[in-house]
Amino acid sequence: MECKVAVIPGDGIGPEIIREAKKVLDKVGQTYGHTFHYTEVLMGGCSIDAYGVPLTDEALETAKANDAVLLGAVGGDVGNSRWYQVAPNLRPEAGLLAIRKGLNLFANMRPAYLYKELADACPLKKEIIGNGFDMVIMRELTGGLYFGERYTKEIDGLMTAVDTLTYNENEIRRIAVKAFDIAMKRRKKVTSVDKANVLDSSRLWRKVVEEVAKDYPEVTLNHMLVDNCAMQLVMNPGQFDVVLTENMFGDILSDEASMITGSIGMLSSASLNETKFGMYEPSHGSAPDIAGKDIANPIATVLSAAMMLRYSFDLDQEAAAVEAAVQKVLTEGWRTADIMAEGCTKVGTTEMGDLIAARI
Repeated sequence: MECKVAVIPGDGIGPEIIREAKKVLDKVGQTYGHTFHYTEVLMGGCSIDAYGVPLTDEALETAKANDAVLLGAVGGDVGNSRWYQVAPNLRPEAGLLAIRKGLNLFANMRPAYLYKELADACPLKKEIIGNGFDMVIMRELTGGLYFGERYTKEIDGLMTAVDTLTYNENEIRRIAVKAFDIAMKRRKKVTSVDKANVLDSSRLWRKVVEEVAKDYPEVTLNHMLVDNCAMQLVMNPGQFDVVLTENMFGDILSDEASMITGSIGMLSSASLNETKFGMYEPSHGSAPDIAGKDIANPIATVLSAAMMLRYSFDLDQEAAAVEAAVQKVLTEGWRTADIMAEGCTKVGTTEMGDLIAARI
């Protein structure tokens, strides 16, 4: 199979972790008879340095011309970087919002899975962890507060900032359908998270989700207020299967879920549109403080590449082989610094990529 992948190394540790993901993909190609064609695209701070904007029109068109996008990370040190001494729409993260919108990537899927080998790294008590947890957070990605009208101006002598949270029923319905479709392949349970006791947008969210649920009689739906969900994630994470929520709530809850797995460096993500096209990226940020030191954990990016194999290329066997290779490396006791434990062997970014590729 010929697979065309737009690769966005980005900033900070992005180039390092992308290098290891490509190494693993190339081993998959060699083993299973596929060819991966990579086209590098600039986005984020590196694009600002080169072109003055975080994402050019040409970069977006290049991404569209490929079958999928594999992204490292964008951004830098907010307090010290020149990239942040400009208007918000010219900062690195604006490129991320723009490419999501430009590619119509409305559905963000972030698994949160606790490897038994990393149970000691989980900050929760063993009695809370129990037999572990395995959930997917489905976050609406192109609507809500992050994309609504915003302004800051003086009103009645006071500087006032306004951010607008807007959703229409079609935006809600399409992400709900994605969540229920994924639940059908898992444990058939959807927890829809909102703030319907306060927000009109959440009341509409709940109404539309209930309408979609009627088409999936095998799936159990329950509703949960976002503040309760935040508590339940650290009290009883094993109860969740598919968590469905809007943009800002999903941003916060998925980061919380990632940390109870032991390290955000372990978690992949996929951003999907209505076709097979998707953008795949680790859940963590650019970590500029450790960039270039060969200590970043590449596993989240490798697992994101596995998601790309499964969801954009329908290569389920190959995706499973990558996931099994990661599992084997962990079982054998290899660890990067962020997941290091007593009795294990510490390795760097490059060696971790080598170890995973060697086990495919």
